[in-house]
Amino acid sequence: MKAIPSRLFRAEQVREFDRRAIEDQGIPGYELMTRAGRAAWHLASEMFPSARRWLVVCGAGNNAGDGYVVARLAQAAGRHPVVRWLKDPESLCGDAHTAWAAYRDAGGEAAAWDGASVPDRCDLIVDALLGTGLDRPVSGPWADAVAAVNDAGRPVVALDVPSGLNADTGAEMGAAVRADLTVTFVGMKLGLLTGRGPALCGRVRFAGLAIPPAALAMEPAAHRLREDALNRVLPKRVRDGHKGRYGHALVVGGGEGMGGAPRLAAEAALRSGAGLVSVATVPEHVAPLLASCPEVMTRGVSNGGDLDPMLKRATLVALGPGLGQTDWSRKMFTRALASGRPLVLDADGLNLLADNPLRRDDWVLTPHPGEAARLLGATVGEVEADRPGAVRALQDRYGGVVILKGAGTLVCDGEGPLSLCDRGNPGMATAGMGDVLTGIVAGLAVQSGRLAEAAAFGVLVHALAGDRAAADAERGLMARDLIGMLRSVVNPAAGD
Repeated sequence: MKAIPSRLFRAEQVREFDRRAIEDQGIPGYELMTRAGRAAWHLASEMFPSARRWLVVCGAGNNAGDGYVVARLAQAAGRHPVVRWLKDPESLCGDAHTAWAAYRDAGGEAAAWDGASVPDRCDLIVDALLGTGLDRPVSGPWADAVAAVNDAGRPVVALDVPSGLNADTGAEMGAAVRADLTVTFVGMKLGLLTGRGPALCGRVRFAGLAIPPAALAMEPAAHRLREDALNRVLPKRVRDGHKGRYGHALVVGGGEGMGGAPRLAAEAALRSGAGLVSVATVPEHVAPLLASCPEVMTRGVSNGGDLDPMLKRATLVALGPGLGQTDWSRKMFTRALASGRPLVLDADGLNLLADNPLRRDDWVLTPHPGEAARLLGATVGEVEADRPGAVRALQDRYGGVVILKGAGTLVCDGEGPLSLCDRGNPGMATAGMGDVLTGIVAGLAVQSGRLAEAAAFGVLVHALAGDRAAADAERGLMARDLIGMLRSVVNPAAGD
């Protein structure tokens, strides 16, 4: 078993790896199935050592075959497996039937799922119902079995993917098993780490099944962002550095009553390493902003002409935190877009863009699913049903770099695989977190000038700061709690 790989694949790509291993490398399919079942058996036994009675729920295809291997190994180890099937195992084909026959010939017993609840005398449930080939919503007896597993109140181990979870998109297909442990095989599936995936998978463990690297050569669908890459992205500073060397971020926002948003973005940009940060906001917010963060240069602006001098001095503009959708907001939006400066758009900057669509290469868009839906003329449900497809559609329509926020945030720059962040926590689902992310991305971008890199690693820095801030507890986390964690995250080489 290995750590979760950084390369993430679609289900069809993993099926191609299986084919190559069998046809090109000469590894029998049943041998791969046995390796998968053995890996799942060892990991489940390690995580749930006191579980004696295992319920293995088997469906169709190779996922069921993996389940029969697990049941056979559990029986051989003196556990007490109970197998319930939704597809008669005698009707299975190929390796799955071989796995069933090996379990049967070893004295294993199985019975049809009767639609009732999970047996009382059961310590652990193994989900071997549906694999990665699911292409329609779970329904009928299959949905009933999923519901019974979820209602049982027992630990659940999912084989390869929780049944009902789309392995490509992270969407829940009508109904899905909620696992405590998911053991996935051959290639790490993208859908396990985005959308509903993190909530349904529980702990994720990966087993590569000793397939030779030659069979795995393929461009992935996405790369998982790795903390150890921050040393490259954020190296130690040279000793003769000065503030002019590290860029000037201008935050434009803070309409009436929303002065906190640009303050959060501005301080996050400074804590991320920007040399200079300015805020353009409505005049009544200037005094409180200066009082709360005197390091930020703040100016009240009433019209586009007031904004022009600030735009000329800026390296990049972060447009949208607390911007609103008033006449003042639209004037700021129009002037900032006409400035020729690179941009990071958030919040009402995105809502105004949805009303006035255009495409450009020198910006970063940071929508949550609701904002993404408005930008695409879709529903939130449609966005969440295919997050990888949605982020690519946004980038294709609007250009630049797009960050689709949410569980398993995705970043698309239109070049090659997506980037995915599997860090962060539910405590971050609170007001102001997006403003902090905007500031981090802006702060990194003005230092490097590389928007795609700043977007991807800005997401990672934001998530890592959130995890450090929530180390003691998640509920009650506030956006400004992250800001105090940023210095340690953006100085990964400080101890060298």
